[in-house]
Amino acid sequence: MIDLYYWTTPNGHKVTILLEELGIDYNIVPININNGDQFGAEFLKISPNNRIPAIVDHAPQNGGGSLSVFESGAILQYLGEKTGSFLPSDLPGRVQVLEWLFWQVGGLGPMAGQNGHFTNTAPSKIAYAIDRYQRETARLYTVLDKRLSDLSYIAGEYSIADMACYPWIVPYRRHGMELDEYPGLARWFRKIEARPAVERAYARAKDVNPNAGQPLSSEARKILYER
Repeated sequence: MIDLYYWTTPNGHKVTILLEELGIDYNIVPININNGDQFGAEFLKISPNNRIPAIVDHAPQNGGGSLSVFESGAILQYLGEKTGSFLPSDLPGRVQVLEWLFWQVGGLGPMAGQNGHFTNTAPSKIAYAIDRYQRETARLYTVLDKRLSDLSYIAGEYSIADMACYPWIVPYRRHGMELDEYPGLARWFRKIEARPAVERAYARAKDVNPNAGQPLSSEARKILYER
């Protein structure tokens, strides 16, 4: 059994997608970041950066008791290695998957996240910031679109790289992007979207947080952006 400390963000969705694809039993522990749950002492013991997601694996391979893992990319790699699924064992294949996983963690996620913040959430509209992050999001979409022009999946076979990137493309409209301007990316996106495990993961998100996507309260804004 795995405990998943989770909220309904792209980084949280990465892990529910993988767990659903793997068919592993897992228990969601909601960490409502709008209420400040991420600053609780018990959560900080397993996620010292006070960010979701994190997991506690109660049956790690070494058999030495529970093991906690924080940071979404590390979680995907850990579970891929533990199960031998969605992370190739051959060196060239493994390197490709990890390249694109780290590309998402270091590029697509942060840039799209800043795009979403300045485009939709910031209390004042800063034209330079909106333009800066929308342009960088568009550049990253172009990188991924070129990669997918002759591939079905990012690293050839479906992998944790796809699971990492997909949730950051889901809010493309809020990020000012037109998906159909990127035909390879759009084709890939619709293929991932239709996977039963992905549908199940997003259904669980609705159960955990029926209010996802609603405007933030002033208190939530303070917790998320001023603390």
